[in-house]
This record gives sequence, C-alpha cells and structure tokens, in this order.
Amino acid sequence: MDPEPHKPVAPVTGGERLGSLDLMRGIAVLGILLANITGFAHVDVAYYWPPALPDGGTEADRMVWLAQFVVVDGKFRGLFTLLFGAGLVMFFERAGGAERAVILQVRRLGWLALFGMTHFFLLFRGDILFSYACGGLVALLFLRMEAERLLALGVIWALVGGALQSMAYLTPALVELGSQAASGDVLTYYQAFWQDQVSEAADQGRLMAGGSYGEILRYRVAEESHLLANYANYALFETIPLMLVGMGLYRCGIYAPTREGVRHRALAWAGVVVGLGLNLAAGLWVWSLGFPPYVTQLAFFGLSNLANLPLLLGGAWLLAHWAARPHDIWLTERLGQAGRMAFSNYIGTSLVMVLVFHGWAGGQFGQLDRLELLLVVVMGWLMMLRFSHLWLTRYRQGPLEWLWRCLTYWRRFPLRRSAQPVSE
Repeated sequence: MDPEPHKPVAPVTGGERLGSLDLMRGIAVLGILLANITGFAHVDVAYYWPPALPDGGTEADRMVWLAQFVVVDGKFRGLFTLLFGAGLVMFFERAGGAERAVILQVRRLGWLALFGMTHFFLLFRGDILFSYACGGLVALLFLRMEAERLLALGVIWALVGGALQSMAYLTPALVELGSQAASGDVLTYYQAFWQDQVSEAADQGRLMAGGSYGEILRYRVAEESHLLANYANYALFETIPLMLVGMGLYRCGIYAPTREGVRHRALAWAGVVVGLGLNLAAGLWVWSLGFPPYVTQLAFFGLSNLANLPLLLGGAWLLAHWAARPHDIWLTERLGQAGRMAFSNYIGTSLVMVLVFHGWAGGQFGQLDRLELLLVVVMGWLMMLRFSHLWLTRYRQGPLEWLWRCLTYWRRFPLRRSAQPVSE
C-alpha cells in the first residue's frame, strides 16, 4: 500500500477538474465509437476498404466511408490522444513535479497496459489503451520540457511519422497504379499478398459470425497476439507525438483559454479547413480509382495522418475555447459526464458491441451496411450518455476510473456519494 497517502500527490477531486477537458473527452469517446463501429461489425479490412463489405458494398457505403474518412477516422482517436497527453502533465504538475508523481505515473500506465491487453483479448482487437500505455511511458521523459518545445517536437515527430507511414504503402500503391519501374513479378507478388489477406479476412469473418466465444478467444491468443507489438510500434508514429502536442497545448493554456488566445482563431480555422480539404481530396482520389487496396491503404494509413495534423491542432483549439464557455443545455452536461467516465464508456461500449455482433450473441456480424451501422452508433451514444448520468448521480467516478485510481495509489477510495443528488 501507499505509505504516505496524505502527501500532495493525490487524485484530482471534483473541484479541481477542468470541465472543458471532460466535455472534450465526452465528444472524443462518442466519436471513437463511430470510428470503430465497422471494426466491431465486419472483418478488419472492411474498416478501411469498402469492397470488403457484403456484396462489395453499395454506393451509400462508399459515401459513408468518405464522410468518415474526412471527418472521423483518426480524428477522434487523435483528439483523445491529445487529451491523454494533457492528463499526463496535469498529474505531474499537481505534485509540483515530484519524483513520486513520476513513479505513480509509471504504475498508472502499467495498469493501463494490463487493462488494454485484457480489452484486446476478451473484447476488441482494435484496442488503443495498450498503445497509450506504451506511448505514455515514453512521453513521461518529456514532462519537464517547455510548451513551445513540446509543440515543436510533437509536430515535427508527427509529420515524420506520417511521412514514414506513407512511404510504407507508397511502393505497392505505385505498382498497383501501373508504375513503369515495376515488373510483372512485383505486381504478381503484391496481388498474391493481398489475396492472402482477403482470404484470411474471410476465415476471420466465418469465425466471428459462427464461432463460440471460446473459439474466438483461442484464435485471438494464437493468431493475433502479435498485433499488440504492432500497436506498441505504431505508438512511435502517432501516439507519442500527439501526446507531446497535447502536453504542449495544455501548458499553453488552451483548455482554460483567455481573451488573448482569440487572435489565433483564424489560424485554427485555417488548420481545420486545410486538414478537411486534404482528406477530402485523398478520399475522392481513392474513390475515383475504384478503391484499389494498396492505394486505399496509402490514403487511409499514410496521407490521412499528415492531413489530420493541422485539423487536430485547429480543431482542438476551437473545441477547447467552445468547451470552456458556460453551457446551460442538458447535452453538454451529459457529454461532460460521459467524458468523466471515458474509460468505463470505452470498455463498456466494446462489451455491448460484442453482444450485438458476435455470432454466439446478437449474431449481427457481417449483416449490416455502413448506413445501418449509424443507427447502432446512435443507440450506443444514447446508452453512454444515459448510463454516465445515472451512474454519476450515485457515485463519484466511473467504475473503471475508480478501480484504476485505487490500483494506482494502492489504496481504496470511497466510490458512493455521501449525499446522492436527485436523479431525473
């Protein structure tokens, strides 16, 4: 147990919370469900490649894919990563930069890695928590860096990471487009490699649609464990640099903005417009070519990472300034509550979606097109908003937030409110 629980290093209390961060987290966790819904409902390649949907997808599927590519995919995960970086600095600065705070952070991230692995194996292979834990451990090395240096390093690192990701897909994409430098043997190799992926996805789809939970779990352990290492590696390209940017933005004060920050509004809007425009151009280009698989991956995993950076920087600034204003409508209150329970909502959503889509449960795997999946997303949003509100009227924290807090400090904290507010 923690030998000195009375020392300054302690969890954030309700009065110390930044409401703007909670509101932004709520928006991010709802957006992550929208981004992940295809991964819950279909084989992995359908997440980024529309022809993998049943019967090759419809025109509506492609339109939804384009909208998500431009506005959703990578954006809400990126926003959540920025906020995670801000949280690292908040934890550290509340302790005055104490060495003990760093030790607690390492412990906290170690538990997060365990949560992430459990989530990966038991619920959803698209887990981000393990990557956050790995990336956070590296980001701790930069905690004492000034805001301007954090921003500069994070932006440069993210640009280099996006460029390297693009380069990884550039050669097969050029071959696919008919590069004069490519021989027929090279084209045959890439075509065969893609067919192997499609065949593997078909096997995966049959398992998810018709297998028992035990069979799915055994497959994940035996055939997909290596993906955790891939997620840790991917942290080098996206997670760590965006955490550094989030740390720098927090130290710049954007989550508690002042009037002096208004002069950056035009620059923030310019970043949003540029990012959306670049994503739209890349998405339309892929659509016009008929979604060739390697070109689609180049756009989805490479070019979009570059386009997302100005969009995230501008969007985070605008969203933070909006979130810091007084709000008197029920939706912003509910979003803030969902943000306070972002961890529980993220894991809880995966549990619900498993029960909806796995063949042994709801049996909807591979059945719904992208347009129909939007209805499932809306239902998931309503559940998150309602559950968060009902839970927080009775308890101080979400269930997983409370458990994570207790494990981090190695002591039991009270969960139930002493005086329960009146529920609606």
